[in-house]
Amino acid sequence: MIFAKNPVVAHRGAFKAKVLPENSLAGLRNAIDMHCTGSEFDVWMTADDSLVVNHDPKFHELPIEQTKYADLLQFTLSNGEKIPTLHEYLSEGLKNNNETRLVLEIKPSTISKERGRVVAEKVWKQVQSLKATHATTYISFDIGILTRILELEPNAPTQYLNGDKTPEELKAMGIIGADYHFSVFKKNPDWIERAKKIGIILNAWTVNSKEDLQWALGNHFDFITTNEPELLFELLKGQ
Repeated sequence: MIFAKNPVVAHRGAFKAKVLPENSLAGLRNAIDMHCTGSEFDVWMTADDSLVVNHDPKFHELPIEQTKYADLLQFTLSNGEKIPTLHEYLSEGLKNNNETRLVLEIKPSTISKERGRVVAEKVWKQVQSLKATHATTYISFDIGILTRILELEPNAPTQYLNGDKTPEELKAMGIIGADYHFSVFKKNPDWIERAKKIGIILNAWTVNSKEDLQWALGNHFDFITTNEPELLFELLKGQ
C-alpha cells in the first residue's frame, strides 16, 4: 500500500461537508474517495465482546461496554446505517483503497485498565484475521493499550494521544508517534523539533480553523487530523 502523499487525516471519517454521521461507513468511503492519507475511527467492545465503531461511550444512551451488540441494533446512525462492527469497518476500508491508512483508536475502557488490554488484543487479532495490518495504525489515550499492541506486534505503528509524554519517552517505549491535541504542541513548541530529530511522527488533532491548519502546515506536521479535510486540501493547493 502506497499511502497518499498528504498529511490529511479525516477525523471520524470525512463526514462534515456531506452531512454524514461520524464513524460511518459512508464517511470512511468519502475519506478514501478524497485520497486522504488517513481516516480515523474509534473502537469499543460490547458486553458480549463484539467490537464496534463509535466515538462516545454511549450509543443512543446505551452504554456500549455494558450493552449486548444485538441491543445496539435497535438504533441506527442518522443515515440509516447500523452501528458498524470493526469487521465491517475494516472490510470497507480495504475495498478499492490503495492510499488511505486506517487510523484505529482503541478507546480506554470505562470499566478497567485490564479490560482495555483485552480489547487491544481482540482488536489486533481482528486486524490480523482480515489481513489489514499493512493499512492500520493504532492510537489510544491509554498507554497500556498501546503497550499491549506492541507486545503482540513489536513493530506495529502506534501513536499516543494523551499529550503527557515527551518525544523521548515515546521513543523509549517503542511508540512511533506523538498524536496530541494541537494545544499541547503550542505549549511545548520544542517538542516539535525534538520529535523530528529522533524520528517520532508528529500528528495534531483536532485542527479545524484555517489559522490552526496553517500553523500545523508551517510546522511540517506529518499528519493533521481534522474535521475539515476539504479546507486542508485547499490550503495544501496554495502552498
